[in-house]
Amino acid sequence: MPSHATPEIVEQTEVETELTQLWKVIVLNDPVNLMNYVVLVFRKVFGYGEQKAIKHMKEVHELGKSILWTGEREQAESYVFQLQKWRLQAILEKDD
Repeated sequence: MPSHATPEIVEQTEVETELTQLWKVIVLNDPVNLMNYVVLVFRKVFGYGEQKAIKHMKEVHELGKSILWTGEREQAESYVFQLQKWRLQAILEKDD
């Protein structure tokens, strides 16, 4: 019986680690959306000011991607979902 309790504790620890793990919201470059549209989406979804939104849009355009936000998984998933609704290519990645 005690050996059965140990995996449950390990499992619980993994779940807690997963919940406290930070996640990155990343937007990937695409040939479809116009730059001013991407800036508009960043401002609407994240509440960024014009300059910050432009900075991230340029990163996406020049580097192929930009990390827009880092934090808890639930909020990160919400941001990715919102960006995808605006037809941007957004992914979620664990923060190392």
